[in-house]
Order: sequence, then structure tokens, then C-alpha cells
Amino acid sequence: MSDNWPVDPDGEEGSDGMRKYDMRIIADKVDEEADFPMDPDEFVAEYGEYPIRINYRTVVPMSDIFEYVDAEEFDTIVDMHKAVGNAMRAGGFWEYHPKGSSPEKKHA
Repeated sequence: MSDNWPVDPDGEEGSDGMRKYDMRIIADKVDEEADFPMDPDEFVAEYGEYPIRINYRTVVPMSDIFEYVDAEEFDTIVDMHKAVGNAMRAGGFWEYHPKGSSPEKKHA
């Protein structure tokens, strides 16, 4: 893991007071009412270097996840969650796939 993160991914600011992971950290960066519709490119410009803990051993910059987002705009936070979830699956960030490309993987 890099020591050059803008915040410590396991510190008070990086994990919002506890060890929180991936989608939760991303969702905490938006205001459901004020930030939508949202341009993903603008979001990445602001938070792209922010560390996202995927699991107990992996931390990546948010921009790595958003490389796999296939949307020009999110109309709602639900749209963002769906696109980011699909991106995390497409990018191989999640090891657990109850359905999808690797359903035999069951490491939660």
C-alpha cells in the first residue's frame, strides 16, 4: 500500500471513524439530494486519488474503480451504486460474486 494517500485509508478520515469498505466510502462522498445528476468525470477529478479499501489487504485509488464505470452521468444515487458495483465486478475488485462472471468464488 502506498504511503502517499491523501488520507490514511484506515484512519479517522479515511474510513469515517471505523474500517469501512469500497462502496460505503464512495457513497459517503456524495449528497443524495444535492449532487445528482452527477458527472462521474467531475467526481473522479475531485476524489480520484482517495483511497478505497476493497478488503482487509487491498486499497486502491477511487480512480482505478471508476476506470470501469460505463456511464456519462448518474441521475440518482441508485444509478451510481449500480454503475460502481458493475465497475467493481468488471475490474475484478470484488472476489465475492453470488452471480456473474465468477460465481464459484465465495470469499466474502
